[in-house]
Amino acid sequence: MKVLTCNSNRPIAEAISAYLNLPLMRASIRRFSDLEVFCEIQENVRGEDVFVIQSTSYPANDNLMELLVTLDALKRASARRVTAVLPYFGYARQDRKSGPRTPISAKLVANLITAAGANRVLTLDLHAGQIQGFFDIPLDNLYAEPVLREDIERRFDGEDVMIVSPDVGGVFRARSMAKQLNADLSIIDKRRERAGESEVMNIIGDVKGRRCILIDDIVDSAGTLCNAAVALKAAGASSVAAYATHGVLSGGAVARVTASPIDILVTTDSIQATEAVRVARNIKQLTIAPLIAEAMRRIAEEHSVSSLFD
Repeated sequence: MKVLTCNSNRPIAEAISAYLNLPLMRASIRRFSDLEVFCEIQENVRGEDVFVIQSTSYPANDNLMELLVTLDALKRASARRVTAVLPYFGYARQDRKSGPRTPISAKLVANLITAAGANRVLTLDLHAGQIQGFFDIPLDNLYAEPVLREDIERRFDGEDVMIVSPDVGGVFRARSMAKQLNADLSIIDKRRERAGESEVMNIIGDVKGRRCILIDDIVDSAGTLCNAAVALKAAGASSVAAYATHGVLSGGAVARVTASPIDILVTTDSIQATEAVRVARNIKQLTIAPLIAEAMRRIAEEHSVSSLFD
């Protein structure tokens, strides 16, 4: 078993390496002067079981190309099996035709990863479960819920919390969290007028006097979460916190969260934190490295991955 990392999220790769007590492989992944990606594996991988760690986060296209070139290099170097480990799977939100003459980019990316030489994929909290069917190779989709739930239990121990889904599409995720915490569930009905913007329409459930916890998988522009927090406070919620697996936090998202009624936004380190995220007063990252590392170990040893969540 060997572990290699590209450049998108080296801190989580180093944490995974430390958990497994395996050094990261020596490799050079760099750019030519015209920004073409070049990869050179600097040790023998013939017949090895290799795991490539790369989040396809911002800059998504550059990081995706790094992954594809690295997979191709390993395939041509005769690695026995190559597993693409994607703590964050970019393009996952383009999982269907959203209108006439639009692509299903998640399927395209799945095809690219397979064609580049991946034998299997390990990822975390896919935006849509059906993306697992886009791959013609085995895919293991991990869940960050146990890590987030543990932090909620520690932070809100014994308090009257209400789990809130920020939109109808996230009800399944929020319901699962509410069930595990034995908490009530509320849903926010919103209408999105255009991409990146949302308008809160109605709150289903009585949140007055409750400590509300918003649960989502991705926080990008943070417009949905911040609008939801404003609506919850207006409806009488005593406080609002938010938990999301993937902290994309693009554009002015960090400033938006900082200025919002959200007491704390907790994400995982599936995407490397920017300097703005690191210094933000109300944004915190939890590490997902032990969960991913344990899944990698089980894959290498041909043991069950799903039993991690039993």
